[in-house]
Amino acid sequence: MPDTAVTSNTNIEFEPIKPLLGSMVKNIDLTQPISDADFARLKKELAERSVLIFKGQDMTTQQQVDFSQKFGPLELHVLSQYCHPEQPEIFMVSNIKEDGKHVGAYDGSQNYHIDGAYMEIPSLGSVFYCLEHPPVGQGGETVVLSMTAVYDALDDEKKEFLKGREAVHDYVWLHNTRHTHRPPLTQEQIDKVPPVTHPVVVSHPETGKPTLHIDWTFCRNFVGMSDEDSRPIIDELMTFADQDQFRYAHPWEPGDVMIWDNRSSVHKRYPFDTENTRRMMHRTTITGERPAFHG
Repeated sequence: MPDTAVTSNTNIEFEPIKPLLGSMVKNIDLTQPISDADFARLKKELAERSVLIFKGQDMTTQQQVDFSQKFGPLELHVLSQYCHPEQPEIFMVSNIKEDGKHVGAYDGSQNYHIDGAYMEIPSLGSVFYCLEHPPVGQGGETVVLSMTAVYDALDDEKKEFLKGREAVHDYVWLHNTRHTHRPPLTQEQIDKVPPVTHPVVVSHPETGKPTLHIDWTFCRNFVGMSDEDSRPIIDELMTFADQDQFRYAHPWEPGDVMIWDNRSSVHKRYPFDTENTRRMMHRTTITGERPAFHG
């Protein structure tokens, strides 16, 4: 839990985790006030490093919502049955069952994805709070890739191919092909998430840096190309992206908070023993803006 010595957030420090992404945020208690100047530092660090980690936090659901709303309005997930019953801004991700029913979204995050990529306005980012988790070393880590660093490392031929291209992101296709273990979507849910197109290369709205805006989950095909012709290219790009130099895997402990920047990263979960261990995560998701490329 937070260090009892942290009674104000006036000495916030950032410690790099990996050369290309990730910062550990120290001397901070997310339940305490944060000045505008210090919050601006948090936002800048998130934009530049893609991932922020906060250890030893102890937040109520309302405190998580209040902190998250500092970044902007929050989204309500299309799978409303997995939203917190008293705090619908919180999307519960969990393998836990109560009375034989799953209380959170389960088994759906094992491929790299961008939260909200299937919406006209994808998410800015997510605040992910760990309440229960298998012990460190037993799986369940959240893995984040810097897609800004990935794009920067592509050769000129691939960059030329990708610039100006658009891709289709399709939640219903994903649900019907890979999430068949979950209940079918209602017609109301289907109507909320029609297929959308986004540029494949986008400019980060704060840093201006170009980033690769595709994933292995919602990205169905390139505009003007079939699924069959698009898939090998998507697979090649995502396989290239999944290298240690671009990757950070966080070993969770209860009380940890991770914020990832959906505008410059993709993420997934490593497997864990879903039958004999418990994992409960609370996610708040921040509304972003329409992706664009300004290069």
